[in-house]
Amino acid sequence: MSKLNELIKELCPNGVEYKAIEAVTTMHRGVRVVRRDLEPDGLYPVYQNSLTPLGYMNEKNCDAGTTFVISAGAAGEVGFSTIDFWAADDCYYFDNNEFLDGCYLYHVLLSKQYYLFSQVRKASIPRLGRGVIEKMIIPVPPLEVQREIVRILDNFTELTAELTAELTAELTARKKQYNYYRDTLLLFDNTIKKVKIKDIAVDIYRGAGIKREEVTETGIPCVRYGEIYTTYNTWFGECVSHTKLEYVSNPKYFDHGDILFAITGESVEDIAKSVAYMGNEKCLAGGDIVVLKHNQEPRYLAHVLSTYQVRQQKSKGKIKSKVVHSSVPAIEEIEIPLPSMEVQKRYADVLDNFEAICNDLNIGLPAEIEARKKQYEYYRDVLLTFAECGETILDRQTDRQTDRQTDRQTDRQTDRQTDNN
Repeated sequence: MSKLNELIKELCPNGVEYKAIEAVTTMHRGVRVVRRDLEPDGLYPVYQNSLTPLGYMNEKNCDAGTTFVISAGAAGEVGFSTIDFWAADDCYYFDNNEFLDGCYLYHVLLSKQYYLFSQVRKASIPRLGRGVIEKMIIPVPPLEVQREIVRILDNFTELTAELTAELTAELTARKKQYNYYRDTLLLFDNTIKKVKIKDIAVDIYRGAGIKREEVTETGIPCVRYGEIYTTYNTWFGECVSHTKLEYVSNPKYFDHGDILFAITGESVEDIAKSVAYMGNEKCLAGGDIVVLKHNQEPRYLAHVLSTYQVRQQKSKGKIKSKVVHSSVPAIEEIEIPLPSMEVQKRYADVLDNFEAICNDLNIGLPAEIEARKKQYEYYRDVLLTFAECGETILDRQTDRQTDRQTDRQTDRQTDRQTDNN
């Protein structure tokens, strides 16, 4: 940070000029492509109406190090490419020259992202006008200052990306460890009897359809089958959705301890995913859900029904119209080990504790990533805010925060090396 202040004092001691983008660079509109122009093995990505490449071509019209803005579709999104690429006609791109570094402009435009979004014309296809961007006023310090700012921000984003990768890898490892531990723990020998679901079912039945538009903020708690895949883990105590009784012509309820199976899904690996309900309210089961009532330990059933051995039995679901289906008869034939109630509860407690560790990581990971994103935005805005005297608004706290992040990463790397040895 001190080097940046030194450069500012040396190269622009009387302040930094603010200019319209059109005064310091030329903005171009990309050239239209159609899908037949795309090559399966093309060398260069094609950016059209989003930051996800439309495809690839063997021709380019932009060099590596170019900043671009999407003008239609995901209008207002700002991108930067480290490789050559093709900008299509819903994409604006900028020249690099002796006044403006392409990556510096990228960071500046990111800091103005909300303004760009606010200027998008809402229509069937959202669009951002050329003049909105060209007339934007931005700070334009000397190139040396721009490049030092880029170096600082790029280093920070690199550290953030590495931290995110580490957290993601740790979460994946913990989930695999939990799955292995659960499957091994519940792989009983032949002294433990095995039963079919139909042998322990007090009742088993399908739910009744609840459409997306029938979900309300208040009312009777309910579960739709897709939420079993996306929202709930092994067991849950409170429904995230509600509906009104008048929307359901033939209501089907579930209660504390019941097991819910999702009998429609997109893959044979996930079909008939099941969860236990541990709440105390009476809830409605949506369509494509099978409710199992029983007299066993519900948390144990939820864990054992998630093991590899049981998932193999569930995966025999039938594929119809690219969607996988299971059924009440198929679920009734699933075979599980069933120890005594005392053993069931003991195993459930152990697995709940282990799963809680994974869930804490699962909650902490996106929160940590979001914190790093906000930290980057803070540093970016600080570095791009120039005072009239020509200095960025920097302080020792900023330096200390950057140093602490670097130190934490070094400590983690040292710990891993020690563990490996």
